[in-house]
Amino acid sequence: MKIVLGYSGGLDTSVIVSWLRENYGAQVICMAADVGQRGGVDSLAAKALATGASAFYGEDLRDEFVSDYAMPVLRAGAVYSRKYLLGTAMARPLISRRMVEVARRTGAQALAHGCTGKGNDQLRFELSFAALAPDLRVIAPWREWDIASREDAFAYARARGIALDGIDQEKLYSRDENLWHISHEGGPLEDPARQPGREVFVWTTDPADAPDEPCEIEVAFEAGLPVAIDGRSLSARALLAELNETGSAHGVGRADVIEDRVVGIKSRGVYETPGGTILLAALQELEQLVLSRSSLALKDQLAPRYADLVYEGRWWTPEREALDAMVDSLMARVAGSVRMRLFKGSVSVLSRRAPSSLYDLDLASFGASEGYAHADSSGFVKLFSLPQRALAAQREVDARRGRTETMRSGTAARSAAGVAASSVGPGG
Repeated sequence: MKIVLGYSGGLDTSVIVSWLRENYGAQVICMAADVGQRGGVDSLAAKALATGASAFYGEDLRDEFVSDYAMPVLRAGAVYSRKYLLGTAMARPLISRRMVEVARRTGAQALAHGCTGKGNDQLRFELSFAALAPDLRVIAPWREWDIASREDAFAYARARGIALDGIDQEKLYSRDENLWHISHEGGPLEDPARQPGREVFVWTTDPADAPDEPCEIEVAFEAGLPVAIDGRSLSARALLAELNETGSAHGVGRADVIEDRVVGIKSRGVYETPGGTILLAALQELEQLVLSRSSLALKDQLAPRYADLVYEGRWWTPEREALDAMVDSLMARVAGSVRMRLFKGSVSVLSRRAPSSLYDLDLASFGASEGYAHADSSGFVKLFSLPQRALAAQREVDARRGRTETMRSGTAARSAAGVAASSVGPGG
């Protein structure tokens, strides 16, 4: 039996290689994806083979990740739990697809991952596998083995002589890194009342320590996709890398999020997404200039739906394809540039321009304009206020009816009192 394992070189997947061989008698083919994490995957081949893997595939997916996954999520305006820009979630369908491709190439019968039974990633991988390779068996060791903690995993590795060079045995935080973001979970962060310490953050400067002089940058877009910084055309990957560097220097992109995992557990994640934060802010400003009120409303409706789809691992679905088609249509004319100011953790807009702008300076002015006469609004206001006037008229009818009923009740009461008095004789 051949099994393709999504491999990171960390503690869990290092142990899983041995566990799969032991419990399934399998040849384990490790596949590691380079989506922009520090160190890449080149150094992992020797490590995977030393722990018992029969083969190793290191896949450079950086350009594809940014262009085909991060950018569509950006265009959709997808944000989960109000602040999470989906950096981990958007990488999983790409990694899953490449695992399936490696399985087909090598004749493997199964796919394996190191996700826990409490997390979201098990869904993201397994829904992708179900869509792309329903015939392949899926093995999730965390749902099968007796290893219950990090300490158990270290004990398992020591008992079998598994080398764990480079793995921090005192590791406090669980981190996931790619070109879009770096996330931090676990350890002291599990207490939502505890403030993240300085040691948590890896990319971004503390806003309090950021430069005292603001930085101004201009980002240009075509069809809702970023294409240039300060007039310099760049590839999607190079543009994101530059914004990550600039944003990090100015403390931009930190988010402390209480999120709802798909399995129903509330968890806390601390994220650093400097480039993504800048791009989303700039794109939303440009949309305000180009899209009509109803188009903006539609975009705001589909954005959280897209975010839920990505977060829950439903990337490989007709729903995502349909939403992408809607986004393509809405963003076709969203082109132009936005000038932004970065200062001590904040991002603010300074100016925006767009060839297809719906903003008409003549119309927007409070003064008289050639295309709009103030008197024209009289009929509009009268028609627009019809529901309010109809409601007011109905309330007046109800009030009159109420007064009439009150008068009738009073007359009836007085009549009843008169009858009662006449029925009581003299001296009664």
